[in-house]
Parts: sequence; structure tokens; C-alpha cells
Amino acid sequence: MKTLTLVAVLLAAAPVVAKPWQGIEPGQARRDSVIKKFGEPSRVVTAEGKELIAYFDQKAIKGTLQVQFTVDVNTQQVERISVFPGPIVDKESVESTYGPACPSGKAPANACYQKKLTEEFRTYLFYARLGLAVFLNEDGKTVQSLTFTAQNTK
Repeated sequence: MKTLTLVAVLLAAAPVVAKPWQGIEPGQARRDSVIKKFGEPSRVVTAEGKELIAYFDQKAIKGTLQVQFTVDVNTQQVERISVFPGPIVDKESVESTYGPACPSGKAPANACYQKKLTEEFRTYLFYARLGLAVFLNEDGKTVQSLTFTAQNTK
């Protein structure tokens, strides 16, 4: 959870637009749209003004082991989506879907990532323009999870 908190801070500080996942866009979609689209969740946990809506086990969303939607309790807006893919997804697939590594120098017009490390020395690919962090497994070649988050408008 410490890793997700760190990424949330990094993503919230960057001027980004959220990338939607399965038609749910962080910062735009509301809690009721998640429930309408995916049904009753496996578990809901509320803490510190946030509600975590999780789908796993028998209620896992197709192609995933688990998906977590973080919702602001007051606004009912989806702030973040954390996706743990079911099938093995490799780094090359991520690059072909979301964009390659950013070149050094001037920022490109298209989406690209910067390779970063968490406090626990986990590698992730940070797509600032998309509001997306892709966490890699220890092998550095396959995806452990993807986190989609909304732009901080404050």
C-alpha cells in the first residue's frame, strides 16, 4: 500500500489527464457508474475519507486478478483505479499500447514513460501525460499492476 500511496502523490503532483480503463475515467466517473458497470464488489473498505471498492475472486473483472477503485467519499468521484492483470503482460506490450520510454531532452508530443523506483526499490514506468504508473515484477519484464489516476485540479 505504501507504493500506491507514493505513486498517488507523484501522479497528483504532475499535470496529467487520466487515462480511462474499461470506460471508467478517474476524476470524471462516479461510484455509481462503477457499480452499474461491474456489479456488486467483492469488498468495500472505507478509511480516511476514501472508499476502496475491490473486485476479486469470483467477482474479478475479466482479464484481471483484482481491480481496486478508490472513490472520494464526499464527491463520490473515482480518483484512482489499480488493475492487477490476470494474464502475464510484458513490458513490450505496455510500450506498444501506451508509448515508449521518453527520449532525453525535449518532451515529445506523444505519451512516453520515465523509468522510476519506489522507496522499496520497485521499478515502475511513469506515464505523466496519461496519469498512469505501471509497476513491474522483480524480473523487470512483466507487469505486476497498473495504476490510473486523475489530474489534481487543486
